[in-house]
Amino acid sequence: MNRHHWWRDAVIYQVYVRSFLDSTGDGIGDLAGVRAGLPYLKKLGVDGIWLSPFYPSPQHDHGYDVADYRDVDPVFGDLAEFDLLVTAARRLGIKVLLDIVPNHCSNEHPWFREALAAGPGSPERARFHFADGRGPDGTEPPNNWHAMFGGSAWTRVTEPDGRPGQWYLHMFTPEQPDWNWRDPEVAAEFERTLRFWLDRGVDGFRIDVAAGLFKHPELPDSPDPEADARTRDSVNPLAWNQPEVHDVWRHWRSVCEEYTARDGHERLLVGEVSVPSAREHARYVRPDELHQAFFFDLLGAQWDADAFRKVISEAMEDIAGTGSTVTWVLNNHDQVRTVTRYGEPADGSGIGAARARAAALLMLALPGAAYIYQGEELGLPEVVDLPDEVLTDPIFRRTGSRARIRDGCRVPLPWSGQASPFGFTSGAESAKPWLPQPEYFAEYATHRALADTRSSWHLYRDGLQLRAALHQLGEGTLRWLDTQPGVLAFTRGDDLVCAVNFGTAPVPAPVAGTPLLASGPCPPGVLPGSTAAWWIDGS
Repeated sequence: MNRHHWWRDAVIYQVYVRSFLDSTGDGIGDLAGVRAGLPYLKKLGVDGIWLSPFYPSPQHDHGYDVADYRDVDPVFGDLAEFDLLVTAARRLGIKVLLDIVPNHCSNEHPWFREALAAGPGSPERARFHFADGRGPDGTEPPNNWHAMFGGSAWTRVTEPDGRPGQWYLHMFTPEQPDWNWRDPEVAAEFERTLRFWLDRGVDGFRIDVAAGLFKHPELPDSPDPEADARTRDSVNPLAWNQPEVHDVWRHWRSVCEEYTARDGHERLLVGEVSVPSAREHARYVRPDELHQAFFFDLLGAQWDADAFRKVISEAMEDIAGTGSTVTWVLNNHDQVRTVTRYGEPADGSGIGAARARAAALLMLALPGAAYIYQGEELGLPEVVDLPDEVLTDPIFRRTGSRARIRDGCRVPLPWSGQASPFGFTSGAESAKPWLPQPEYFAEYATHRALADTRSSWHLYRDGLQLRAALHQLGEGTLRWLDTQPGVLAFTRGDDLVCAVNFGTAPVPAPVAGTPLLASGPCPPGVLPGSTAAWWIDGS
């Protein structure tokens, strides 16, 4: 790995802070808990961590409604604890990325409160999208857009004189007003935020809703106003992926390059980019923009060899063609866990777990970088039976529907023991994690995973060790091999072969002999169903 460009083939572990490890006994994970878990992550073999938002927030969307971008919410610790975490991570050789949320803030952010108090036409309101309503007395929203989490994308305010007044835009929830990036004060404030954290030693930023920020300047009606709510994705072409956003990333890249020039250590910008195609995605990772952007097509692909080959080929052609590397993901805090998504049935056959293990080995063999969501290395399934009264996702609160809610993948991690809280919290045995853990989490607890060499944890650890040791893996290219239907195989370098059997019946292995690593039992000469393996081809 070229250490100056450490990010090009790095493996980053996503830490959802409130669900990782609780050091205070209040049932909510915190920064001190992350620091305590660093040796575990070092043993796993990741290159860095991405921390979910820990900033002061009323927690209407668990920190993605930021009230202060340059501090730590007391529930997670303080700036002194953050500094200790960065120092400890650096000592272990682990990079630290922060989650920054530039599309929207909290309705408790001081600037939004100032906007409400200042009234229509004020410079304070220009920082957001305030507009007069339509219809008699402005009682209808300014346009027909719907928010991604349900309902209108507009909320009407009460003016300082007590009368019903203007409306403000929020593409997620009313508690998350969208910034107006056409106002230069917004850009200047976010640059101050970047520098604040870079000066504290962070290695980069994961950028939330990186295809957002700018809206169509005229805020016209949409021909499909419910598209975002229907898909739970950023698909409204009037609200997302506006051309001006690329200038923001060019400027942020220049800020990072300024810090790199000081000490030779490259800072990373990785974007959450949801766009229609790999070709459009590639525009965000041009040499002067973001270093990386999550490639979600692999996450969304059906368990099918042809589907996987198609998305991988498109990514290698369009994204790697820019000079960047592809950033592969199979899961994150917004998605159903991989084991469940791949079809873990109630009959206990384990097909979802087998497929998840195979997909992990495939991802780690692909050229470029990879991001692992916490708990995936334990093989955790989605918790699908949380009672309504404990659900916290604003999607559920806004719509009353459990469809695509995200609490099930955010249940706190099990670390040890046979009953909740499974070592997650340092409180008394009766301490309750912020979301309840099912009894079966005992099977997935970290202490059991480390002791069982057949566990998913050992598969990830072994894969990461080989990835770091073998020159064929990491950055580079791949060459597809001809295979029978239902099997995907490619070479890395001259002699490393990765193959995945997407079917259920065993097939002849593409390479003779025992594999270097396999996602399940893999006799010489055979590739069982729902299994991936790596070989060195000595022929």
